Amino acid sequence: MTNYAAVILAAGLGTRMRSRTPKALHRVCGREMASLALGAARDAGLEQAVVVTPPDDAGFRAALGDDALYATQPQPLGTGNALLQARSALKGVDNIVVLYGDAPLIRSRTLVDMMRRHDESEAAVTLLTSSAVNPDGMGRIARAADGSITAIVEQEYADDKTRAIRDVNSGFYCFRAVWLWQNLEQLPPSPRGEAFLTDLIQVAATQGMGVVSVSSDDPDEAMGVNNRIQLAEAEQALRRRIRQRWMLEGVTMPDPSSVYIDFDVALGQDTVVMPNTHIRGRTRIGDGCEIGPNAVIDNAIIGDCCAIASSVVRDSTLEDGVNVGPFSHIREGAYIESGVHIGTSAEVKNSRLGTQTKMKHFSAVLDSDLGSGVNIGAGATTCNFDGVAKHRTTIESDAFIGSGTRLVSPIRVGEGAATGAGAVVTRDVADGALVVGAPAREMPNRKPPHHKPSTDKSLAKAAG
Repeated sequence: MTNYAAVILAAGLGTRMRSRTPKALHRVCGREMASLALGAARDAGLEQAVVVTPPDDAGFRAALGDDALYATQPQPLGTGNALLQARSALKGVDNIVVLYGDAPLIRSRTLVDMMRRHDESEAAVTLLTSSAVNPDGMGRIARAADGSITAIVEQEYADDKTRAIRDVNSGFYCFRAVWLWQNLEQLPPSPRGEAFLTDLIQVAATQGMGVVSVSSDDPDEAMGVNNRIQLAEAEQALRRRIRQRWMLEGVTMPDPSSVYIDFDVALGQDTVVMPNTHIRGRTRIGDGCEIGPNAVIDNAIIGDCCAIASSVVRDSTLEDGVNVGPFSHIREGAYIESGVHIGTSAEVKNSRLGTQTKMKHFSAVLDSDLGSGVNIGAGATTCNFDGVAKHRTTIESDAFIGSGTRLVSPIRVGEGAATGAGAVVTRDVADGALVVGAPAREMPNRKPPHHKPSTDKSLAKAAG
């Protein structure tokens, strides 16, 4: 394969979107449309890519970073003018693949097919066509009697015979770079002063330079986004692809249509995703989990064999065998070690819970570090904020925090210590001590705790 580079045309302002955000930066399944197009180019082996942006390119640079070069189209003067802006960045490139920042559903394998056909044919232009889409509003592919392509005729200029053609232009091209740059500057502008790439097809055919095509049988690939309705349609189409991919990889979804999975999510084998579940961002979920129903998992890392029911897990890590919910909230910065059980309507934020810890319903662990085998009773709270600053709480292994306890941080509860129900603890609690009351006081001659240390394998069974 000869030397190729990609150009992604993303300078359109998208006035029909009625948005302050450039059209190509609207998101589909968690990724900007321009990012999806760039990803398809990368997956097709196109290492060099130029994104043509409007004059204010800060949003594009923030979304795409250093993964692409950038060129600016100062004024919206059509696709031909936009492509010209990338010329200086593409010196030494033999062939140009043109994609669009508002057409996010192109597949990398289709781009590979186009490049292969382009190499084999030695044509000046290879374009992607489709007969699988509704042709309304799309340019028709005009052909000579021998089947060769002679032009793309836009619907507004087409007669009835041309409008009856089902084969339409999908908008993706491969160009011979030398021929492209020689002819692109000479394209006559439209009455509005715009130059369009579609006009190059007739130029190449007239010159006898050769125009060939690859046909796509996927109607979604030709889908462009010009308004919020089409944005939603693109989202539905890509979500359908994502769900099908993961089901073929061994993930169960009893009701796929009610499951929402972002583009960058990864799921393990034998995981079950129950209805009305949203898995977002760059979440990673291991094998054998059950997620949902009614769960939201956002930028989280979930180990194997976890269960999360009707709960929110965001910007957190769960090791293997963790059970959460229902109706709990695992917030940013939480790290939950293996075998932890978090019950109904609980909250964890910026905290680490040690192995086999049990956290009961209506409790809140905030800015805290818990050892292994800790029992957090119903309604217990670590009081982390004094009105000015936040402070941490430390609870050592095998401590027992009674229902309704308030631990006023900064504070340490020692190993094997316990608090009575409703205690308000404002001072450190020594190892093995029992404190009760408000404010809490240490009780003398404390009896040994009823629960066994976390090193005993019977703890999980007894707590369950």
